[in-house]
Amino acid sequence: MNIIEKQEEIIEEFAYFEDWTQKYEHIIELGKDLPLIDPSYKKDEYLIKGCQSQVWLFAEKGDDNKVYFTADSDAIITKGLVALMIEVLSGQPAKDIAESDIYFIDKIGLKSHLSPTRSNGLLSMLKQMKQYAIAFHAQSLQKS
Repeated sequence: MNIIEKQEEIIEEFAYFEDWTQKYEHIIELGKDLPLIDPSYKKDEYLIKGCQSQVWLFAEKGDDNKVYFTADSDAIITKGLVALMIEVLSGQPAKDIAESDIYFIDKIGLKSHLSPTRSNGLLSMLKQMKQYAIAFHAQSLQKS
């Protein structure tokens, strides 16, 4: 599935919930299901700047030329938010991530239901993921 298809799937998924309590519970569950980041990446150099909570994000380029993300957070909602971002962007080509329009956040009403600091943190996550993708894409262009 590409980035647009994954976003559409999340929009459909969130449409089943009747209220924001259920949506938050789902986000928390997503965070609990997030694969654990290797402890060696829980260092300051992998912390996302601009997040109120601690969020560690690691990216690597696979042999298939796609970018794979792992992450962790010390806050349960934030961990769920980063799990959502990983669901959409991990396993996608670097160029696609770098050029992606991430619209599901607004479509599911998430942006309007987050505190300003959480909303800024979510944007910082997205920015960092795109920066990794831009760097990987630039590397691949230099090799070709």
